[in-house]
Amino acid sequence: MPESDVEQVPRFPFEQPGALAPPAEWAELRAGCPVARVALASGDEAALITRYADVKTVLSDRRFTRPTPADDAARVADTESGGVFNSEMATVIPQHGAAHLNWRRMIGKWFTAKRMNALRPGIAAMAEQLVGEMVAKGGPADLKAGLAFPLPVWVICDMLGVPDADRDRFAHWSDVMLSMTRYTQAEFDAAQADFGRYMGAHIAAKRTEPGEDLLSALITDTDADGEHWSDALLTATGIGLLIAGHETTANMIAKMVAMLLADRTRWEELLADPSLVRTAVEETLRLDANAGVGMSRYLTEDFEVAGTVLPRGTTAMCSMAAANRDESAFEAAAEMDLRRSPNPHLAFGAGAHACLGQPLARTELQVALEVLVRMLPSLELAVPAAELRRIEGLAVGGLRELPVRW
Repeated sequence: MPESDVEQVPRFPFEQPGALAPPAEWAELRAGCPVARVALASGDEAALITRYADVKTVLSDRRFTRPTPADDAARVADTESGGVFNSEMATVIPQHGAAHLNWRRMIGKWFTAKRMNALRPGIAAMAEQLVGEMVAKGGPADLKAGLAFPLPVWVICDMLGVPDADRDRFAHWSDVMLSMTRYTQAEFDAAQADFGRYMGAHIAAKRTEPGEDLLSALITDTDADGEHWSDALLTATGIGLLIAGHETTANMIAKMVAMLLADRTRWEELLADPSLVRTAVEETLRLDANAGVGMSRYLTEDFEVAGTVLPRGTTAMCSMAAANRDESAFEAAAEMDLRRSPNPHLAFGAGAHACLGQPLARTELQVALEVLVRMLPSLELAVPAAELRRIEGLAVGGLRELPVRW
């Protein structure tokens, strides 16, 4: 496609008026152009889907899955390979059919409600410790550095049997691998190789001395076909869980607290009725305007969406965040209602590729909020909400820091 033609197609993700505010384009597209041509960071074109029913339909259709390097799909990142979704790791973890379901079942056993309830007291104790340390140092403080980042890192490291002390290395590797515009292909390749070597050595050690953790179980268990997983699959799975298990939740804890403090009547509503924590968590997930790029699907055959036939080979970019503000799916969709129930938002996706770790993410978000409401009732933003700064150039959205006082 000529460069001049690409320039006429809007760039996605869109510019946002603030760290917590949605871009105006979401509402405009839902109303007038629910399937829109956009250019990703790579310059490649995708079809952006913004309505709730359409996003749910595309994500739930088992024929379509995440793009793999074998597909001629639009690249999310501006590097040659196109980023983490087109990486070696993505080719190792099965993305289709029975093999994908088999992989999910093996992992899913570690994210049941029963296991989450068992983890809850330990997560609460760690959250209390982190808040206590933050208070002891005195305010104002960065709640992201003090609580939002270390809590989910500690949890996922504990689940994987990986040393929490290496969390800064994980954070760097994750940022590079989730980059859309911030790192070069060489930096991406180096981070992927370093992370792979680290996880490979960790798995080798677990083979010698297994523990009570998820990776040790995956090493010793057999799948539905009676097969043991290869080292390559174990390594890719460990890396994927470590990235997904801390990056998104760490960012969401900070965004959740920022959204609740931006209008302090919300925080006061929680103080008056702490039983609202669960529905408040769901509502902040729904209203997250800074959720990242969304989920892409590679269409392996012609597919009609909102009256538009998308040809085979199209990359559909599903914006769950835009869909979650669809007035046809949610009454007063732009308003935050801490009592909203039911709340069938799409923050964790839908269908066969919906987020495996959502029970853990929900548990961590609920516990973090419960502990903050109890321990820091006077919590408030230390800067105006309009001055909060977004993370730029990553596939996941977040705040650079969250300055608070109490």
